[in-house]
Amino acid sequence: MSLGDDNSYGNDSGRTDDGYSTIGGTRQTRTRLPDGEGGDSYGTSRRPARKSRSLVMMVSVVVLLIAAIAFANMGGGGGNGDDGGGSGGGGSKPDSSSTAATGTKPVTGKNGSIPSGFAHDEQGAQSAASNYAVALGSVGMFNTDTRRSIIQSTHDPAVVDNLLAALTKAYSPDFLKNVGLNADGTTPSDLTFVSRTIPVGTKVVERSGDTATVEVWCTGLVGMAGQGSTKPVTATWFTISEKLKWVGGDWRIESSSQSEGPTPVNGDNRASTADEIAGAVQGYGGFTYAR
Repeated sequence: MSLGDDNSYGNDSGRTDDGYSTIGGTRQTRTRLPDGEGGDSYGTSRRPARKSRSLVMMVSVVVLLIAAIAFANMGGGGGNGDDGGGSGGGGSKPDSSSTAATGTKPVTGKNGSIPSGFAHDEQGAQSAASNYAVALGSVGMFNTDTRRSIIQSTHDPAVVDNLLAALTKAYSPDFLKNVGLNADGTTPSDLTFVSRTIPVGTKVVERSGDTATVEVWCTGLVGMAGQGSTKPVTATWFTISEKLKWVGGDWRIESSSQSEGPTPVNGDNRASTADEIAGAVQGYGGFTYAR
């Protein structure tokens, strides 16, 4: 995702596909259902993913989701068992084609605005890792006070002070200006700053007693929305690996790292206007995640 150079709010040029087909002499909408995995069931070719990224974007990703990483510091109740139909069954692990949510219901406790009280098991660790990824990729990380609260709520107390010192340097006035914010981290008038991380899935890669390593596959949005924005909201894909430790009756981040992708092929959707993006961000809230 690039915050600077690639303005993707224009319409796609050269589109010749027709959203309608002639059926029985009338122009009716044809809806085709997916034929299965692997390939485009609509028979259309996909544009290759755009690989260009500006320096600002790369720095943004580093600070947003790696800063808590680079310095070595980045749940509960019974589920209803409904897998949404299809393959049926109540196995402990869904098959690879399942599209239903799996696991136990979300926790009810909160540490500030961040869920807490995760189960001391693999599902609890996955839920904690997902919620922590969301918090660390949020707009709150760009404000000194809320950043401190987020880090204290998500990390092992033993690593908090060093991490906060590193983040203070990372979220410098120059960096904030580069992403379109004012030097103090506030948003310019008539614009909406967007920074969201959306978990797509989780996987426990290691678990032993009071420690667990969880990978969270994410997509993210970052940029400035609104009329006159020169840093449009763009998307990226990445995987965060969080090393969690059971501290004080809950999972906390001890350290983490990030890698790019897996990244799907870009779709053919028309890019929305800056005002449409701003309206969506203001109108649609985020989620509490649980495995």
